[in-house]
Amino acid sequence: MSFPHRAGTLARPDCTLAYEVTGQGPPLVFAHGLGGCLMSWWQQVAHFAANYTCIAFSHRGFYPSTAPEMGVDPAEYAPDLAALLDHLGHHEVALVCQSMGGWTGVEFAIAHPGRVKALVLAATTGSLDPRQAASPVPEQLAPWQAASAAARAEMLARHILPASGPRMAAESPALAHLYRQINGLTQGWDREALRARLGAARTRPPADLAAARCPVLFLANGEDQVLPPFAPAGMVGAIPGARVAMIPAAGHSAYFEKPAAFNALVEAFMLENGWGAAR
Repeated sequence: MSFPHRAGTLARPDCTLAYEVTGQGPPLVFAHGLGGCLMSWWQQVAHFAANYTCIAFSHRGFYPSTAPEMGVDPAEYAPDLAALLDHLGHHEVALVCQSMGGWTGVEFAIAHPGRVKALVLAATTGSLDPRQAASPVPEQLAPWQAASAAARAEMLARHILPASGPRMAAESPALAHLYRQINGLTQGWDREALRARLGAARTRPPADLAAARCPVLFLANGEDQVLPPFAPAGMVGAIPGARVAMIPAAGHSAYFEKPAAFNALVEAFMLENGWGAAR
């Protein structure tokens, strides 16, 4: 089946954003993670385009968007998204955010109350600080960080990207190879410096997200070694309309590794909240 599709760019004051729009129906926006770009969502766009207008974009600096000369500042992610949605003529949207994309989604939703009709935070809490989550999450962080650092080092020694994980490498080597290729498309600036800036920007108490006035689904992955999968459970109590779903046998990038399970959870959440129509 084919769907309406167009690609374009949006000029920002210091960079250019690339985007693709596929399908028809209510707008469903996909914000990728640190290892991705607009191409990362191929398994979601193909699934949702029959019933949604799927908007996939590349954050500033990520292929094929351009990077500002002064480097990539995640504080510009939410304003970039606002400018893109205004450019495309969409006031109300649903957002699906993976890892780094969570900073975009959380900050956009808080800055624009009511515009986000459903927010999916996949393998991320964005700028919400797990250290300010309810107990026992803060107490669990230090031991998890030590264990996950060791696990990531072991993966890298085996030439496995931590964001894809060992299960993908073992069970779906073609997917793992494609993941690595997409990760490699972005070049020419320091992603580790951006990772540090993202960490420094993770300061909000979870209750801040209540200001967005939207339902929130945290999608956690049982084998995630990049961001703590237990953190959302300590946040939902402070965010009206928030809940957690778990994909147990998946690493950090379940949207890529386990697309059927991921898509089903996202689709059910959208329909529960009146965004879109059942197939």
